[in-house]
Amino acid sequence: MGIKRHSESAGIAVVTVDYPPVNAIPSDGWFALADEIRAAGRDPQTNVVVLRAENRGFNAGVDIKEIQRKPGHQALIDANHGCFEAFAAVYDCPVPVVTAVQGFCLGGGIGLVGNSDIIIASDDATFGLPEVDRGALGAATHLARLVPQHLMRALFFTASTATAQQLHHFGSVLKVVPRAELDAAALEVAKDIAAKDGRVIRAAKRALNGIDLQDVHRSYRFEQGFTFELNLSGASDEIRERFDEDLAAQKDKN
Repeated sequence: MGIKRHSESAGIAVVTVDYPPVNAIPSDGWFALADEIRAAGRDPQTNVVVLRAENRGFNAGVDIKEIQRKPGHQALIDANHGCFEAFAAVYDCPVPVVTAVQGFCLGGGIGLVGNSDIIIASDDATFGLPEVDRGALGAATHLARLVPQHLMRALFFTASTATAQQLHHFGSVLKVVPRAELDAAALEVAKDIAAKDGRVIRAAKRALNGIDLQDVHRSYRFEQGFTFELNLSGASDEIRERFDEDLAAQKDKN
């Protein structure tokens, strides 16, 4: 359990997220993920990084139970800093990051995927930000890299999800494949990149980041400020408590 990294073949580093059952990542996990991606990118033998996950879905965001369990705001601060570091590590990775997404991709998962260079998704993958329903904000910066502006706003305000097929239509997901073929499809793209001259690939990554229209680091940090504000006001705690009560009621019905 945790974050693992291995070399798949020449030029390809694979980073795996494994926090069963749903990959809700604790604070230290986000920092560990950032460390592994950065270590992979620093290796001169690496031309491409594949980011993937075990378990039911790719990512369920931050571990909200960890934040609720610990008194004060330090857990929230740690989670926000950890997410910032992990998202930045993907975006700033010196080589392209190919992300393989299965099942649900929520919250912090959108930050990882939105900052990736190439996305491969299984046909059951869905993407969304439930933050409004959790008393938080964030990662609209990254969702806006996946869908058009007005759809991003609709998804954000309603906490709805978009399908892999929709994102493929918009061009943000490169391929949609059956879940059983997801890893192979991601590696197929990665092998194509790995076969290129690493000097050119690294220069190309710097060039593409340099012409980006938005500073993703600054814009995400701006969003995080509102999450802190909502928590300091007490609104977030009230919303999370209602959410927990609703979950408990649903379990009783079942």
